[in-house]
Amino acid sequence: MFARILEFVPLMEKKDEFIRVVKKEVLPILKQQEGFLEILPLVPEIKTEKVLAVTLWTDKKEFERDEQEWSPRVEQILKPYLSTPSTRKLYTLETTLCEHFEKTMIA
Repeated sequence: MFARILEFVPLMEKKDEFIRVVKKEVLPILKQQEGFLEILPLVPEIKTEKVLAVTLWTDKKEFERDEQEWSPRVEQILKPYLSTPSTRKLYTLETTLCEHFEKTMIA
């Protein structure tokens, strides 16, 4: 299982609209992608800190296809709501430490 961690700073005056756009436009795109499992948005309590979004994928091949085909489109959708461009990092999820989580996600 793979995780992509996105970091971004939304424009605070557009935060509610940003959340609506992610829910109505970005999430449906992700859900159409083979191998996509879930998105975990992490919103800080301090408004000046970065928002993190973790997307979980079944395997690297599916993630890489999403990265090439859909990430530029998603970036354009979110651009009006961000104060800085997003950054992304790829991680391997070490499932031997979270077996219950893996079973829940794949079921």
